[in-house]
Amino acid sequence: MEDDSEVECAVIAIYPTGDKEYIALLPLDENGDNKDGEVYLYRYAENDGTPTLDNIDDDDEYAAAADAFDEILDKAEYDELVDEEDAPQS
Repeated sequence: MEDDSEVECAVIAIYPTGDKEYIALLPLDENGDNKDGEVYLYRYAENDGTPTLDNIDDDDEYAAAADAFDEILDKAEYDELVDEEDAPQS
């Protein structure tokens, strides 16, 4: 974090948008849960195999990264619905 504190997070997705990559992180509490649904978005890169996260300071860039993440969520929800429809009914 900006104040040098650390927050344990689960990686939801690493995804490209335009010519950059972004990472969506789910912050976890001390019990490994996320009850508020908050997600952190950062610019993502790897340098010699070491991941690097950068803040997204530009509003337009953040909006593009957030829109792309929303599309990932929408596709996951759609795929889940399709899988449920294809599952054998008992």
